[in-house]
Amino acid sequence: MHAASQHGPRPLPLFLDILWRETADDSMLRSKAFAGLRRYQTTQRPKPAPPAPVKATVGSAQLLHYGTENRRPRRSAVVFVPSLINPPAVLDLSAGRSLLRYLAEQGHDPWLIDWGTPCLNDRTLDLTGHILDRLLPLIDATGNKSPVLVGYCLGGTLTLAAAMLRPCSGVATIAAPWSFSGFPASDRAEIARLWAQAKPVCEKLGYVPMEVLQTGFWALDPKRTIRKFAEFADIETGTEAEQAFLALEDWANAGPPLTYAAAQELFEQLYNGDLTGQGGWTIGGRQIDPKTIACPTLSVRSSRDRIVPIEAAPTLAENWTIAAGHVGMVVGSQAQETLWARLGQWLASVGA
Repeated sequence: MHAASQHGPRPLPLFLDILWRETADDSMLRSKAFAGLRRYQTTQRPKPAPPAPVKATVGSAQLLHYGTENRRPRRSAVVFVPSLINPPAVLDLSAGRSLLRYLAEQGHDPWLIDWGTPCLNDRTLDLTGHILDRLLPLIDATGNKSPVLVGYCLGGTLTLAAAMLRPCSGVATIAAPWSFSGFPASDRAEIARLWAQAKPVCEKLGYVPMEVLQTGFWALDPKRTIRKFAEFADIETGTEAEQAFLALEDWANAGPPLTYAAAQELFEQLYNGDLTGQGGWTIGGRQIDPKTIACPTLSVRSSRDRIVPIEAAPTLAENWTIAAGHVGMVVGSQAQETLWARLGQWLASVGA
């Protein structure tokens, strides 16, 4: 066991302000939320599983290979592309809640992109740069000429572009944003407001701190942000549910900054201009149109997703809807039955 690594949530002052506002008329909820917060900050964490070996590095990004200790016959490579926001650990959250380790045990050959922490020289690295200069070289480093690509959240958006620039056997997106006009107008307006406030300082820094991004997530559903800590106060000590909450919140409160150029493109051209949904996104002069990808495609959406609603997800050749949240669909207690097993079967069907 080891102690909590930080006294989050981050930024803590803003979280406390939200807590105070959301519980102004409910003293019992306030008391529970504070109790849950204190418990989160002080509870010891289990020792994390050993990290997967690094097989290639490009700039700050790395390629990790899972299941190398497994001697079962391996299928073709499956490259998982996480979001640029928050660490890639959501796909390998803990020993019992790891999509990647599950797939490796089923005989698949999963690889994971870890975007790493951008350096000061990366301030001009936009979304196109992340694809051309980081993602594609790391995909090539698997040694597989036609891997399957699976992208989660914003990683799914980037994956659709990569699939048009490299041969692949299949492409799947999980909770990926594509048609940004499908977001509620109020959410887009709030994101625009927060970006306008943060932009001057972020431009000077050359990056967008994780705390700024977290502020945006909390703004989408402040009530849920507080209530989950109140619920955590009542979870039985030493249970899997307790450890799952700790692992998930530690993940949500961690993560490197986003380069300024990528953030500017994300907030101004995608969220505000719906560049992808309107068919205006081009890379190297090529229009990125998921409908023209020449391999099997799958879009996994969630009916309870507040981060990426169904209306914002891409419509591909095959489309699944899961009744879980944006993160819960990947690491929730029912994720193995509702997503992992089905995804493994789909991967097998496309040769991975």
